[in-house]
Formats: sequence, C-alpha cells, structure tokens
Amino acid sequence: MSTSAEDHGSLGARVELAPGVLVDEGVLSWAFSRSSGPGGQNVNKVNTRAELRVPIARLPMKDWARERLAMLAAGRIVGDGEIQIVSQEERSQSGNKALCLSKLRQLLVAAMARPKVRRPTKPTRGSKERRLTEKRTRSDIKRGRGHGRGGGED
Repeated sequence: MSTSAEDHGSLGARVELAPGVLVDEGVLSWAFSRSSGPGGQNVNKVNTRAELRVPIARLPMKDWARERLAMLAAGRIVGDGEIQIVSQEERSQSGNKALCLSKLRQLLVAAMARPKVRRPTKPTRGSKERRLTEKRTRSDIKRGRGHGRGGGED
C-alpha cells in the first residue's frame, strides 16, 4: 500500500502553495478585518479583508529559490522574515482568501523559475557586412544632399 500526502491528512491538513511546495496549514497565518473595498453595506459589518502571513524559512524550498523569493517579495516582507499578502478586492472573505493564495502561488512559481543565463554573442560576419553596406548607402544619400545641389535657394 502506498502512502501519499493525502493519506497523512489526519496528521494535519497540508496545502499545496505551488507545484512541489506543500506546507502544513499551521504555517499559514490568517487575519481578517473590515475591508475598504466593494461590498455595499456589508463593508461596515463583515470582516472580508484577508491578510496572509507566511514565514519564508518554513517554506520547503531550495536555498537559492528562498533567496530569490526574498528578493522578489522584498516589499511584502514584514517582521522577522514573513511574507505578508493582503487582499480586499472581493466582496467575500473566501474570495479574498483565494486571491491571497493565488498571489502567493505566483510569487513562489516566479521564485522557483531559474532566470536564463545570458551568454554574450558576437555578431555574424554577414550582419557586420549588411550593417556596413547600409551605412555606406546612407552616407552616399546624405552626401548627395550637399551644398548647392538640388532645389536650394537661388
């Protein structure tokens, strides 16, 4: 019999934040408050604004990805290395909660994607020749506009 993350659900609910990033639900810290966004009369009565805090150190990621995450989320890091994500666009608490998780997922996916290393290349001989030919052509055209030739002042 094989075991998977779902089989261990009784030990504590696990949440997949991004592909390959599974954390216990206890790692996610939620806070809710009254929103200033849309909601009509609900705005004054219901705590629909969602705030998610996740400690970077508790995310199961490689060190280079964690460093990249800290760099990408620099403006969202508060306190002692926690990412804070706030959402109040939706009218419901569950909608804002889902938006927070979506924003976190985007950050994590971006952090785990290694940037492509740029290798400098030399221009080909053909491209150099085409550039020089074009320069000569432009030069000839401009030289042809010289003093006294063509419809200038009489």
